[in-house]
Formats: sequence, structure tokens, C-alpha cells
Amino acid sequence: MKLRYTAAWVGMTAAAMVVTSACGSQGTKTASDAVDKAVGRTGTIMAALSRATDRTEQLGSAQVRMTTDTGSGRPVTADGTYSWGHGYAFDVEMDTAAAQMQTLQDSPTTRMLFVDGAYYYDVDPQPSGPLAGKEWMKVDSSAVFGKSGADALSSAGGGSPSASMKSLKYASDVDDLGEEKVDGRSTTHYRAVIDQNDMGRLKKAYTDEDTLFDSMTGGSDSITMDVWVGAEDLPVRITQNFGVMKVTMDFEKFGATKDVTAPPAAQTGDLTDAVKAAGSQAG
Repeated sequence: MKLRYTAAWVGMTAAAMVVTSACGSQGTKTASDAVDKAVGRTGTIMAALSRATDRTEQLGSAQVRMTTDTGSGRPVTADGTYSWGHGYAFDVEMDTAAAQMQTLQDSPTTRMLFVDGAYYYDVDPQPSGPLAGKEWMKVDSSAVFGKSGADALSSAGGGSPSASMKSLKYASDVDDLGEEKVDGRSTTHYRAVIDQNDMGRLKKAYTDEDTLFDSMTGGSDSITMDVWVGAEDLPVRITQNFGVMKVTMDFEKFGATKDVTAPPAAQTGDLTDAVKAAGSQAG
């Protein structure tokens, strides 16, 4: 059994967010006006993004189609419920081959859960070992991120859409790119950049755990985030670029989603210790 695949998709995303000057013989007032106008524009954009962040946090869950492209191999799409109202959780279906789960699942899609700080994968019962006769494989997030990183992931909801929206306030460079149609819906397109100087503030706000933060940000020293905000101040689409990695979230609806619960213990095989051991050997 290739345990390295079980940790391939356990930490997805974190996210994120000009003033021009003039010069010349009449430049003092002109430059001042330009700065005032740019600052005012930035304030208007940040206010719009703040409203969208508050609305996203308030509703607590959403139906989301999330696609992660690492720049190598086939992008992985996870389609389902993401919840952050009472702790971070999700219940999604993903492409088995793209997620490299073929050794454990014959079906073209694999169901994956995250709840109470652990990942669960719907697998085919195995003839022997910890998954003998079991329908679910469990891997505690501490096996990948360590205890402090796992605690931060559960409490801060590192990969959740809400966490992505909250990261926008750390951006030093934002822009309004105008009105656009997304999935047939009218939206305003905003772009935000967290540069190298801002990344330290973002890390401190979420976790000082390097393993978790690097997984959330793809190890990049800057993040570019595009947000399309539609009716009721809610995001319709979010894209995040971390170096060569790109994450896209398309929102179908907010709130009123099903609860995410862990599978029955009797149907679950726990591979946390095996994954920890595999990680130690790899290091």
C-alpha cells in the first residue's frame, strides 16, 4: 500500500490580497490629489472585500467546487460541502485518478471527509492490514502537520473559504477590475496581492507552524487572489495563485448545507501511526 498518497491532498490553501505618484513643476498638488484618490479607491475596495468576508463568515458553510492545480500532473477537483461555523469540516467527492487513490479505490470518484481534525477516505475494503474489511481510512492531521499545526488547522480553518476571505485584509495591493459575468451571475472582479513583506503578518495570524503554513501557501513568498463578488456581498468565485500552484473555488450556494460527521468507528481503519512512520522514514 502506497501510504505517501494518503497525505497528498490534506492541506489545501490559505489565501489572501497603488498608490502612484506624480512629479513636475506643478506636481505637489497633482501628486497629493493622485495619492488621495488612490487611497480612497483602495479604501472602497477593502470595504467591499470586508463586507464579503463578514457575510461569508456569518453564513458558516457553502457548496463549493474546489480545483487544485499544482502545476504537475492532473488537477484535483473536490466538489461538496465546506463548513466553518462550528470548526472546520468538509465532505467532498474527488477524482480518484487525479488524487492518486487508485490503489485503494476502484471507483472513478473518492469521497473524502475532514471532521474533528481528521481526514477520512472512502476506500475499498482490503484483504489484510488495518483496512481489512473497512470502508473508511482515517488519517489524523497531526500525522502531516504535527500537533500544533493540526490544532491551528482545526481552529483557524486553514483551507476553508472563510479563511481565504479573511486573509484579504493582509493585502497591501488591491484593485477593482470591473464588472464581469461568472457562471451566468453578475459580479465585480477584485484582485488582491499579499507580497513577501506581508506574508509574515499572515503567518502570524494563522499559525507559526511552518509545515502547515507552507502547505497552505504552497511554500510561496507571495499570494495573488482574485475574488468575484456577486449579489448579497457574497463571493461567486475565488482563485488563489501560490507560485506554480493555483486553487479555484466556485460557490453554488451558502448556508443550509448538510452537517459533516465522521464515519462509524467500526467501519474505519486508522492509518495515522503508519503515515507518521512513513513521514519519519522519508525525512
